[in-house]
Amino acid sequence: MKILLLGKGGQVGWELQRALSTLGQLDAFDSDSPGPVNAPDLRADFRDPDKVAALVRHIRPDVIVNAAAHTAVDKAESEPELARLINATTPAAIAAEAAKLNALLVHYSTDYVFDGSGQQARNEHSPVAPLSVYGQTKLEGELAIQSSTCRHLIFRTSWVYAARGGNFARTMLRLAAEREQLNVIDDQIGAPTGADLLADVTAHAIRLVWRQPELAGLYHLVAAGETSWHEYARFVIEWARARGQTIRVAPDAILPIPTSAYPTPARRPLNSRLDTNKVQQAFGVNLPHWQQGVERMLNEIIGG
Repeated sequence: MKILLLGKGGQVGWELQRALSTLGQLDAFDSDSPGPVNAPDLRADFRDPDKVAALVRHIRPDVIVNAAAHTAVDKAESEPELARLINATTPAAIAAEAAKLNALLVHYSTDYVFDGSGQQARNEHSPVAPLSVYGQTKLEGELAIQSSTCRHLIFRTSWVYAARGGNFARTMLRLAAEREQLNVIDDQIGAPTGADLLADVTAHAIRLVWRQPELAGLYHLVAAGETSWHEYARFVIEWARARGQTIRVAPDAILPIPTSAYPTPARRPLNSRLDTNKVQQAFGVNLPHWQQGVERMLNEIIGG
């Protein structure tokens, strides 16, 4: 199996390099990666869909995994054309090439395609209604892939983190060591989901879809359980405090605030709950509780 990974340097892309390497020959690129030895001018620059399509044609993979995206949610509000180019136009070009090659395309999307109303977990058939440019362009990317004739796996996920690079936990630990009081949003609910979990389930799903093409399609993929950003912050800070880390903020000084108290350019969905029954049943996977993955990440970044 020949696999092309796009967006190798992001949180999910980094973990995918590990998880996909057991499946076959892996060619991995980022926007600034040099092109193949015999085609050095080719780039995986998602600002240039024609060049990305040419790279796909040159590699001729059996599987294309797209982990590249414009994920700066607030910035997307002021640069919608760039967000659309990266999140929709280029994925559409990749899907067209995948169809010609009869390749499987794996793509990642987001809970931001929903409006976040109510308290019920959304399933794959729930109505979409994005609140932001980011959510709208990610939805357009989904629709472009689905309307192509390529075999595809689209995984909607939420609240993604990894030990590598910046993340919410690192930010909370830094602030907790500097400040005596923290205000953290408590009315957005979701499931922190590790990039390693996404990568491992992706590799497993590719194996099965390769043998059972009827399993291709759209899936929701997040860790089990749910929490708010406030409770997530409390969990991280108290975990670190119990292990002797320097924590200045007192437990009762981590204060909950509503989203309305922290306005941002892009509107966030309050309800990011995703129903994962379909992915669990189709691929026979057990999705661990979000706390399990966060503890593993914390052990990696600050030690046990």
